[in-house]
Amino acid sequence: MPFDTQIVDAAIGLGSLFSDKSAEFECKDEFVHENYEALKARKVFSAQVPVALGGEGVSHREMCAFLRRLAQDCPSTALAVSMHQHLVSAARKNFEDGKPGEALLEKVLAGELVLVSTGANDWLDSNGSAEKVEGGYLINAVKPFGSGSPCGDIAITSCAYDCPEEGPNVLHFPVSLKADGVEMLDDWQAMGMRATGSQTIRFNKVFVPDAAVGLKRPRGPFHGAFNVIVTVALPLIMSVYTGLAEKAASVATEKAKIKADDPITALQLGEMQNLLVTAQMATDSMIELCDDLAFMPNEVLTSQVLSRKTICANAVIGVAEKALEVAGGAGFMRKAGIERLLRDAHAGQFHPLPEKRQQMFSGRVALGLTPVAS
Repeated sequence: MPFDTQIVDAAIGLGSLFSDKSAEFECKDEFVHENYEALKARKVFSAQVPVALGGEGVSHREMCAFLRRLAQDCPSTALAVSMHQHLVSAARKNFEDGKPGEALLEKVLAGELVLVSTGANDWLDSNGSAEKVEGGYLINAVKPFGSGSPCGDIAITSCAYDCPEEGPNVLHFPVSLKADGVEMLDDWQAMGMRATGSQTIRFNKVFVPDAAVGLKRPRGPFHGAFNVIVTVALPLIMSVYTGLAEKAASVATEKAKIKADDPITALQLGEMQNLLVTAQMATDSMIELCDDLAFMPNEVLTSQVLSRKTICANAVIGVAEKALEVAGGAGFMRKAGIERLLRDAHAGQFHPLPEKRQQMFSGRVALGLTPVAS
């Protein structure tokens, strides 16, 4: 069945399949394999591939709406899928701007492949080591937070490389998760988002050909590629957390109705609503700034998106905490679902950039300095 462009209806339909088992996966630290099978059957993973390449052409804005609604039924599924979708969005942005991206999009479309981002540790310095050999590099690295990797096909990752001619560099490249030397460490036992499968991936002498290296940049300084990555990624990721907050608020509001005559309950609900609106406004603003991938990448825009990410992450945590307060003792019971949403909410603060690093980034941009001190 082709992907339904009535995006929210599609999310509701899939979410109804996922909601009953969401807590079960989470309690057992199990990845949502069954949910991924259903998403693949609906061609969700290739949904953003442009019509010009034979895809459905679902817009970035529509995908944000899809993830936001899906998160109300299974935050872990929505978050893991957002990690794939931000890589597709970046490839689509590059393709539409006349830069390399077409080959990756065609691969995703041809096989409904799942892309895996290897996490925030791949920021400016990356990690690991690359050894130059004939025809390419041997990669040795340990990469945490590989969300969706239990069903993943291709890792979009990077590795530090001490270039003899140019000094410390970082290589960016795709690599098959089925390649020799790739090992899944099955170590994702976390406070929240427990069913995302965000395990560590070890690369042990994995060969990457020269032709696969899409970007080679100096290690440490901010690079313009991140202006694209951040701007497309954070609206998708924070849409998940906003959907999570909307669910927490809905559950708490229902539980509060039995004590509707209590003036303190009304006050608490008002506080929760203000926090929810803050998260919604921050996310909606990020989506507008991305402008369905029509944005012009620059550091000021990146700073604006990062600021809104911090505002959203803090507000989402506030919503979940206030939801527990509103629900009272009943919300403390796992069957209510609020405690799981509260744990999941706290994961939002760890996506790039964490608050203090974001504030430093934005402050330096405001002063006309490079975003990150060399």
